Amino acid sequence: MAIDIHAHAWTDAYLDLLQGYGKTDTTTQRGLGAGVSDAELEARFELMDAAGISHQVLSVTPQSPHFAEREHAVHAARTANDEYAEVVRRRPDRFRAFAALPFPHTDAVLEELERALDVLGMVGASTTTSVLGRSLADPAFEPVFEELDRRGSVLYVHPAGTGADSPLIAYHRLTWMIGAPVEDTVAAMHLILAGIPLRYPRLRIVISHLGGALPMVLNRADRQYGWEAPDIPEKPSMAARRMWYDTVAHGHVPALWAAVESLGADRLVPGTDFPYQPGEEFLAATEYIRHSGLPEAQVTAILEENATQLVTL
Repeated sequence: MAIDIHAHAWTDAYLDLLQGYGKTDTTTQRGLGAGVSDAELEARFELMDAAGISHQVLSVTPQSPHFAEREHAVHAARTANDEYAEVVRRRPDRFRAFAALPFPHTDAVLEELERALDVLGMVGASTTTSVLGRSLADPAFEPVFEELDRRGSVLYVHPAGTGADSPLIAYHRLTWMIGAPVEDTVAAMHLILAGIPLRYPRLRIVISHLGGALPMVLNRADRQYGWEAPDIPEKPSMAARRMWYDTVAHGHVPALWAAVESLGADRLVPGTDFPYQPGEEFLAATEYIRHSGLPEAQVTAILEENATQLVTL
């Protein structure tokens, strides 16, 4: 049975709160079956059972509590984490949760991280690939990496849905079709160039969507960093293999093979992107791995073994 690292849940009350604070993309998250009513959860569990998934680790990304106003960010983060803690309490046989964090307010992030991990029992934290236009590798966020590293905890990274802050993506109806994997790629490279995977070896970073285009560009990065970023502490391909990647690839077997060859089968963990891949697409999120033609040992590692190194059930 697989542990689904990439899954979402939101209540209407939480989305209303974000909308009241000025977030403009909450409407598209409603009515998808990602709520926490008994009926919605039972429908979710039926899909999980059919796909061979024992647990989902919930994250609010991209509906993250990131606001310039500190009070808004803190209130939204605490609301999200309290809701998730209640869902996990109701169904510990099916759920764990990543904490939502009130970025970009580092002091508040550290306070809420302590509460979420020590009081609410969450298994790590989540954030988006950028924070209100700032790089995830912004030096101001270093204390968060330090604390997660001290704890040997997990940081799950999901696209922000901003088209990598590029008008050529966001203004041309490409925000999620290609913008999301571009954001994954940019965030991963920002972390690599900042040396974060090397400097924080106990921090387990998980990047969404097989790392975006990372499997395709690592050789290029290895050959070109010497003149463009000669001060980085290690080759990009070495740093990339210190991180983890979920398997959300919309059933595209060649992308899975590229990730296995470039990043290693031991660095891939299951993901479904619930609720965005409904019905048969949800089932295909695990089936495409089982029928990918990868060696059986690699399939078993991806679906059944690797995530247990990140999440304790």
